[in-house]
Amino acid sequence: MKIAVIGGGPAGLYFSLLMKQRHPKDEIVVHERNPANATYGWGVVFSDIALAFLKEADEAFFKKFTAHHTRCDYMEIVHQGVPVRLSNNHFSRTSRIDMLRVLQQACEDAGVDVRYQSHVTDPAQLPDADVIVAADGVNSEVRTRMAAQFMPSFDERRNKFAWYGTSQRFHPVSLIFRETPHGVFMAHAYQYSPEHSTFLVEVDPDTWARCGLDTASEAQSRAFCEQIFADDLGGHPLLTNRSHWFQARVVSNARWSHGNVVLLGDALRSVHFSLGSGTRMAMQDAIALFEALCANRADVPAAFAEFEQRRRTASDRFQDAARRSLDWYESVDTRMHLDPVSFAYDYMMRTGRVSHEALRERDPAFIARVEANDAAPLHGHAA
Repeated sequence: MKIAVIGGGPAGLYFSLLMKQRHPKDEIVVHERNPANATYGWGVVFSDIALAFLKEADEAFFKKFTAHHTRCDYMEIVHQGVPVRLSNNHFSRTSRIDMLRVLQQACEDAGVDVRYQSHVTDPAQLPDADVIVAADGVNSEVRTRMAAQFMPSFDERRNKFAWYGTSQRFHPVSLIFRETPHGVFMAHAYQYSPEHSTFLVEVDPDTWARCGLDTASEAQSRAFCEQIFADDLGGHPLLTNRSHWFQARVVSNARWSHGNVVLLGDALRSVHFSLGSGTRMAMQDAIALFEALCANRADVPAAFAEFEQRRRTASDRFQDAARRSLDWYESVDTRMHLDPVSFAYDYMMRTGRVSHEALRERDPAFIARVEANDAAPLHGHAA
């Protein structure tokens, strides 16, 4: 089988690795538009649940994948300058570039032909391929070109974001909320290496404009955010790497495949980073597509149908949770009056997927504080 993969991110590389390991005689070519060591952003975070599927799929690769991860078993919500600890929330973090290097090396070792600076935007450029996997990201050019077939929809969200790094080490995954005279600023921070942390700043568009960030340069924005979060950064600077302001875009597609072309990862469906599940979903997609193609080697349309059948429900469920999470962040100004414990509890309940009793089982000390604080009724929370 001749398989062409457009996009050398986690979804495309992991799918290629699995296929080449199972079917070494297959011709698998990955077309990546960027140079080998080009990557943007800082760290990537996985929950233990998110890593379990990798271990099950390929334990040898899982050990390589997680060998240099930074781990922590709790998170913190910082509100009104007070950190509230939430225990038994297990996270594993790594730099995005290291994650891609591990995947790239594994693909090379398996015999996958990864071609860097190979910019493919049209499946017609790959006439000999039996299967074309479009894994070219949230702004997929293949999906755009074939919009009539895939019927994508886009939910453009209102808040503004900028990705930074910092040498301040945030050992727990930390969500920081700072009220200013201009409005509320938020930071999503976590250590991903011995030296660095990701520091993602979020702000609503009105506050963003009032602060002059709509006309600020990258350097000016960085300096402004350093001032807002000075107490949290402890004298450490923010670091930039194409740290321009952007808005979240939730992508979904009515159809997942057409002919011999199938969407994968963020090209197929984006999951907002407030859930920390985008890379997890992309790699789970890769496993499902791999298994479906292995089970239907002679019938590509049947393989694509099985892939969609396996993943559609989980995809819709995660996107629903992502929208609820986004709604919470976009209306956080209405919650800033809450005390730190009540605020943290409200955050944990934001998607409607976690019950009061489930939180009690996970972190009884926190729920004891909630109940002592009369922050929530004792019963009746929907799961």
